[in-house]
Amino acid sequence: MSIVIKAINSNDNNLKKAFVKFPINTLYKDCPFYVPPLISDELESLDTKKNPAFDFCEMQLFLAYKNDKIVGRIAAIINHRANEIWNKKQGRFSFVDFIDDNEVVEALFSAAEKWLKEKGMDTIIGPIGFTDLDPEGLLIEGYDKISTMATRYSYPYYKTQIERLGFEKDADWNEFYIPIPAHTPERHQRIATMIGERYGLKLLSFHNFKQVTPYVSKLFKCLNKAYEPLYGFSALTQHQIDYYVKKYVPLLRWDVVQIVIKEDTDEVVGFGVGIPSLSAALIKSRGRLFPLGWFQLIKALKSKNNKTVDLMIMGILPEYQGKGVNAMIFNGFIPSAYKSGFRFAESNPELEMNNKMQSLWDGFEATNHKRRRAYIKKFR
Repeated sequence: MSIVIKAINSNDNNLKKAFVKFPINTLYKDCPFYVPPLISDELESLDTKKNPAFDFCEMQLFLAYKNDKIVGRIAAIINHRANEIWNKKQGRFSFVDFIDDNEVVEALFSAAEKWLKEKGMDTIIGPIGFTDLDPEGLLIEGYDKISTMATRYSYPYYKTQIERLGFEKDADWNEFYIPIPAHTPERHQRIATMIGERYGLKLLSFHNFKQVTPYVSKLFKCLNKAYEPLYGFSALTQHQIDYYVKKYVPLLRWDVVQIVIKEDTDEVVGFGVGIPSLSAALIKSRGRLFPLGWFQLIKALKSKNNKTVDLMIMGILPEYQGKGVNAMIFNGFIPSAYKSGFRFAESNPELEMNNKMQSLWDGFEATNHKRRRAYIKKFR
């Protein structure tokens, strides 16, 4: 039978739920490496009234049907702020999943590309979400590794199918798996002390949210400056910052949050934020908080039996990059994380071209165990 493509109306909550649940309940149901997102979080991110990215983004969702069964999905997105900043007319594809069927893949991408062309776009890139803090990049290496909660797994045939449609590499990200040493390497301790004294910097550690509250907005100001030159980035608005604080702060363990400030101004010049790995808990919950999903997540967040910490975000002001601020962050993070029972850290995707970020793992027994790719295709 022919493939049927359905465009989802923004108010059609039933089809949105089907869109979100397709990879969780069907496509990756028996895949041991797939980490399902929370269904509630996915639905919220697609809600034009709840996700602040819709202040400057447009989106159209599509589902593919074959024999009356869902066999694929894709989201077409336009980030108008990013296009204005980078002087582009780029559309994005995201939330892309499909069975290994040429007709299904062609129909999905054709629908997304047609919508973007009608909106005046001349290029499509992806998989890229609404913003840089959404999952980005297609898994192209590391298919036998479990994903982190901030990334998405994909079968090897995705790469083959997408490249068959004429997409080419636009950017790659690397992910690293790092054993946490029992003590901070002497070199990092020495550099941390020297840099702190030279530039008047101080490392802050925290025990609760009340202590970090004065630095939240300063941290995001630092993030916006640090990430400004990175691939496809557009500075987070205050609306987005408030949204991410509410969404992610409850997941934080303060023993893996480090902030470096300029002592005389209290300005945040660098930071590192981690959370205990929630991958195993999310696999057990199958994307649902109830009835027992919440228990699995709380257990993963609080238990000392969780040996892996995900390094969610790290940033250093451009004028302090390459000067050793990372050594100060590690000098606080390593002993604190080890004392809390963590033995491994897993980085989230780091741009291949970002040499300063890649060099952070020099001196550690880091393994580049996954790679992701953003593709690009010019419209004819």
